[in-house]
Amino acid sequence: MPNFVSRLLRPFSSSTRMGLNPEGANARVFPEGSQKATVAAGCFWGVEHMFRKAFDGKGLLDAKVGYIGGDTKNPSYRSVCSGRSGHAESLQVVFDPEQVSYRQLLEFFYKMHDPTTKNSQGPDTGTQYRSAIFFHDEDQERIAKDITDKVQKEWWRAGKVVTEIIPAGEWYDAETYHQLYLENNPSGYECPSHYLRSFPPLSS
Repeated sequence: MPNFVSRLLRPFSSSTRMGLNPEGANARVFPEGSQKATVAAGCFWGVEHMFRKAFDGKGLLDAKVGYIGGDTKNPSYRSVCSGRSGHAESLQVVFDPEQVSYRQLLEFFYKMHDPTTKNSQGPDTGTQYRSAIFFHDEDQERIAKDITDKVQKEWWRAGKVVTEIIPAGEWYDAETYHQLYLENNPSGYECPSHYLRSFPPLSS
């Protein structure tokens, strides 16, 4: 059975979440000066896996998958998969800007997925698979818009970049079994559009 079909047929879990929202009482404490970056690029299993492989030991302090961008409170995987929650499957990382910049993270984001396919990545379709950058402050908004403009002109000229750039709203951790999914399930589903493109450096 193809992997993506297996994913669609995977039983929905009612597992306990890893914790509260990042600002909750169970949130980890990170070094002063650390920052958050939140993106959506299709199935969050592969997005987390690729960011961890690229940035572990290089400024990545934490990475978790979850839901953001919709109006449904405390969404479950089932509700997000229905496409009616408004949320996107997303990745939120905490990083040390002394080791890796927000700009570098976004350049990697635009290399590892296809930002020109609206509400889809590979065989995965629906608003929950949309491409999006959820900025946490005005500086991130400025950088996101600048990088997006450059990748449209220099990397993704053949299509229109449809990545949303919007303020980060309330974040909800995904269920425990989604965290580190591909590390725990090496033969699990990986979206075929998740791979690193060989683009030249962006203009400064």
